[in-house]
Parts: sequence; C-alpha cells; structure tokens
Amino acid sequence: MAHVIVIGAGLAGCEAAVQLARRGIEVELWEMRPLKRSPAHQTNNLCELVCSNSLRSNNPENAVGLLKAELRLVDSPILSAADEARVPAGDALAVDREAFSAGVQQRIDALERIRLVRREAEGLPPPEQLAVVATGPLTSEPLAKAVAAAAGQSSLYFYDAIAPIVAADSVNLDIAFAQSRYGKGDGDDYLNLPLDREQYQTFVQALRDAEKVPAHDFEEPRYFEGCLPIEVMADRGDDVLAYGPMKPVGLTDPRTGKRPHAVVQLRKEDRAGTAYNLVGFQTRLTWPEQRRLLRTLPGLENAELLRLGQVHRNTFLAAPRVLNRDLSLKGRPSLFFAGQITGVEGYVESCACGYLVALSIAARLEGRPFLPPPATTALGALYRHVTGEAHPDDYDYQPSNVTFGLFPPAEARVPKSQRRTAVAERARRDFAVWLAPTATASPTPTATPLTA
Repeated sequence: MAHVIVIGAGLAGCEAAVQLARRGIEVELWEMRPLKRSPAHQTNNLCELVCSNSLRSNNPENAVGLLKAELRLVDSPILSAADEARVPAGDALAVDREAFSAGVQQRIDALERIRLVRREAEGLPPPEQLAVVATGPLTSEPLAKAVAAAAGQSSLYFYDAIAPIVAADSVNLDIAFAQSRYGKGDGDDYLNLPLDREQYQTFVQALRDAEKVPAHDFEEPRYFEGCLPIEVMADRGDDVLAYGPMKPVGLTDPRTGKRPHAVVQLRKEDRAGTAYNLVGFQTRLTWPEQRRLLRTLPGLENAELLRLGQVHRNTFLAAPRVLNRDLSLKGRPSLFFAGQITGVEGYVESCACGYLVALSIAARLEGRPFLPPPATTALGALYRHVTGEAHPDDYDYQPSNVTFGLFPPAEARVPKSQRRTAVAERARRDFAVWLAPTATASPTPTATPLTA
C-alpha cells in the first residue's frame, strides 16, 4: 500500500494528510513539537496560528474569499474546522485559535490512515520514499539546510512580523467604540480606537523614534509587502498608516458623529471576546517599547498585553526554478513541497497548496497525469504563482497571497467596476467544470455554493 511522509502538521501539512488519506493513501504526519519549537510557536497544537487569527475575507468576489469557496467545495478539513471555530469579524473569517486547532486534531484523529508522529525531521527521507515538506516559513535549521542542498541553491528568506494581543477588559470602552467598516457582518464586530490628527502624527513620530530589534549582521531584512511592520510603514511617509491599517474609512465615532482621522482596530481573538488582536500592528519594536508606545494610544492607557509583537525569519524556495509542474523537486521527484515554503503567503493559501500537492501525489500513484485546476480559478491562479506561469521570466520571485493579479484577465471587455465580478463568475463556472470529473475525494464531498 502507498505510504507518504508529510513533514509538518501546520495548515498545508494537515490539509495534504487528510486529502491523501481520503484517497486511500497511508500517511505518516510528522510534527516536531513538543520535542522542539520554532521561535514563534507557543503551543503543541496542530495548525497553531502564530500570527493573526483571521483567514481574511469571506466575500466570494474577493480573491481569497473565492479561494475559500473552492476549498469548501472539495471538503477542505482546514476550512471546515475554521468555519466551526468562527468568531465575529465582519465579512472576514476569524477563528478562536484553540477551537480551530482542536477541530483540525479531531479530523486527523478520525482517519485511521493517518499516523501522527512527534519527531523532528533533521534531514530528508530517502529518495525512494514519497514525502511532502510542509514545514512552513519557520523550517528548522537542519531540515532547511537539507532542503537547500537538495534544491541546489541557498534558501531565500524574508521577515514576517506578529501583531500584539490585548486583554479585552483592559480596553477603555469610554473611548473605544464597537463598529465594523460600513456595518459589515453584525455591524459591531471590531473595537475601534479613534485618533485625531495630532494624536496620529504624534504616534507616527514615536514609531520612527522607538527602539527596534536589530537584524543579525548576516541577514538583510526583506519584508513581505502585505505584512509590513508598522514602524516600516511609518518610515515610508506621514500618511502611509492612515491609508493602511489605521485607515478610518467606513467608520463613524458615535461620540462625535464624525469619521476619525485614524483608527486602531481590535479584532476578537476568541469566541468569548476575552482578548483582541491589534489589526495590522505587526511590529519589530523591542518589547519594552511596545508596552510603552501601545499604552499611548487612546483607549489602551491601561492595556494588559497578552502577547507582544515579534519578528521572525521566514524561509521559502524560489519555486518556479526548483519545482516541477507537479510540485515535486527537480532532480528528486519523490519529494514534494506544500505551503509557505513554496512562496505562497497566508493561511488559506497554505491550505490550498496542501490540497494541490495531495492531488498531485494521488495522480502519480494512480498512474495518471496531474491536472491542476484551470488558471481562471483561485486554486489555479495560486498554482500559476508557484510554478511561475503568472510572472514574467525576469520576475524576482517573492511570497504572495492569492490576488486577482494572478488570474488571467477576463476575455471580454467589461467596465472596470465589473471586472472582479466577471473574473469571479468565470472562476466559479470553470471550477465546476474541472471539479465534475476530477480531483474530488472519495466519497464525493458535499458541495457548498460558491456564493454562500
């Protein structure tokens, strides 16, 4: 019977393991915790969310919302666990971290063909062994060196940052107001800390002056543009934060009846609402500076900081150069890669990559060609990024979320205001055609409408 080792029990690894097991394939799922932890992990849970608790938009006309919809159609265990663990967050899918991890664990435990092994992979399995490396952006040093050697190049890297979390009962509700942008979701899913122009400008200057954690001499900071530290944004211009994570659009301070100059949004971390994440406030400030500066924000004067922000090095491969079209390593076709180590960015994208690798391995074992989803779908667009088909030959490959920029343009000329709708409609149509004869697990998963 076929046997596959999946290294890493994060979102990509667990997705791949479940999808393989559903197709009758025996899986060993390796996880190094609790024997060893990365600098960012705090628990021994499967699929621990080390950054935000948000899986971003659920809107099916948003690229990541469309990707979620496609994954629901193929009965993704990660998406179903996330849906069950959902906490209020407007039109975004945010989860209770503990409930989400427990839901994934239940799905793994329910499949006899998956054996969870707590061990660190200090090297790669032998070449004759089918294996998936899904160790994410914090791959341990011994394994990262083995991967780099097998790929014939040094691993690339960039820095990612984690946002702080505050205790809900330490937020001053005389200042903070509950409201979602434009009343989305239940209308009051977020807490908002309003700043006037003077408060905002003072905070921006304080960020510029604050002490930061320095990079090592041998490391050049290379940040992911979609997840910049707040102090890096502050250095780029006076108004960058006000047009970024501190933008006030769609919000009205009920005390003044006006839109603030800027806001800090707080999003629930758990169902009970005992903790809040500072949305978009990932940072590399030193911890003493974080405590000092965050308490200068209106409403956080007495904030209890449950988690402070931090920066960690993320490792990824130049996937278009080193991976085959079936996501196996060139020169070593028994070794596959899934998740953020391939250069996809984001929880949902990692899950999607795990699904694609499972399809590829299943096709290999069944003696048929791997047929990825059409480029016009969200899954197919993400595949185009990893394989390089979405980029010019001279593209400096960098991690990316799924975006409509990765999709082929709509064939027909449509008004700019309708382009996303047209691309989303085409994706739904083409995905349904692709899914009908191919790629579903056995038994066929229950379909969820893409517009739901």
